Amino acid sequence: MLDLGRLRVLRELQRRGTAGAVAEALGYSPSAVSQQLAQLQREVGVRLVEKAGRRLRLTPAGEALAARA
Repeated sequence: MLDLGRLRVLRELQRRGTAGAVAEALGYSPSAVSQQLAQLQREVGVRLVEKAGRRLRLTPAGEALAARA
């Protein structure tokens, strides 16, 4: 079973667009957001986010999972 807190981080990234905005909204540090996303990727076994310059962008798999979160 996937961790609901990590799914929430993914969903917020879809809504807000940056790890910094997600961190501010959820009361985490940007580093904690990145760690949560990395752990979620390990749990599902597919890449959910990719770097786009200094930002993170959801992959198609990330978009699909976030839509169901």
